[in-house]
Amino acid sequence: MYASGPSHFHKDSTTSEPSAPPLPPPPPPFPFDSYEYTAPTTGFPANITNQYNPPIPTPAPPPAVSFRSTPVPWSTGLCHCFNDCKSCCLTFWCPCVTFGRIAEIVDRGSTSCGVSGALYTLILCLTGCSCLYSCFYRSKLRGQYLLEESPCLDCCVHCWCEGCALCQEYRELQNRGFDLSIGWHGNMERQRRGGVDVNPVVPEGSMTR
Repeated sequence: MYASGPSHFHKDSTTSEPSAPPLPPPPPPFPFDSYEYTAPTTGFPANITNQYNPPIPTPAPPPAVSFRSTPVPWSTGLCHCFNDCKSCCLTFWCPCVTFGRIAEIVDRGSTSCGVSGALYTLILCLTGCSCLYSCFYRSKLRGQYLLEESPCLDCCVHCWCEGCALCQEYRELQNRGFDLSIGWHGNMERQRRGGVDVNPVVPEGSMTR
């Protein structure tokens, strides 16, 4: 086994030392986020997350778009009642009919002319303050077509000039293509057949003061 001599010896070539456990494979290069390798002790695949992956930048939100609505003037003035003598006479003798027709168009057919006109007459007979009911529809009409609140508040206009206010609202709807005598559904049927366009557009030339 060993050579002669006091201090020198030789190992047997048949003997071998135990080898070290195998090292895990090196991580793959970027941009991979994770990889798997087999753990030397358990033999099961283990998932290693790459801690050096740069974060994904968050895109900036789109700029906010603001819409500014500017009220437009009425197509006719408050005191221009004689521009349409027919609606003026109707309002003078039967304001309930004028209001009922306006209410049906403004409500887009959800209420009828007869119901609104009867309620207007009932309030007028019981309290004498039908203007408190009709001014609500003036505000609703202005909101639909973005009209100016002029010459003063809606309640004041109807309280002091009820007839003129109804005539102005009647003419406004007429100028926008409505035939108030046939009601909302009649206008929609006429528009469907291509008879007239009732888009909310003020006639040309009425925007200037």
